[in-house]
Amino acid sequence: METRIPNPAMANPATLKALIALAESTGDTGVPKTTHYLMHVRASQINGCSGCLEMHTKELRKAGESDERIFTVAAWRDTAYFTDAERAALALAEALTRIADRADPVDDEVWGEAARHYDEKQLSSLVLSIAAINTWNRLNVATRQVAGA
Repeated sequence: METRIPNPAMANPATLKALIALAESTGDTGVPKTTHYLMHVRASQINGCSGCLEMHTKELRKAGESDERIFTVAAWRDTAYFTDAERAALALAEALTRIADRADPVDDEVWGEAARHYDEKQLSSLVLSIAAINTWNRLNVATRQVAGA
């Protein structure tokens, strides 16, 4: 696989700055960084973004996460490695990533479970974080950014 063009955000400094600012704006809300990384891995798995998968799994490892947790993000429903709060965040990430799959992409059950674990500011952080990773995924997939290249 060959990269079509460099990542468009890298070619446009204003866009890169804005996307970095968006990502940074999701911190300092009490949501653990590892929760954001887990959501980023899950969205990147769904979207087939190898570059983001490589980056965010490395972030998880650097943060001290176990191989078991990293390797089973795609099967988070069927493992004992994730907390209820992390499961709620992962469900939200899946729903917001797969918005075309259902008439009500983020149904009341998914939202309610997330709201049970996170306050309004934290929910905002999660939604913005998911939107940011989906933006990066789409830029990378469209232009065939290749992990390890």
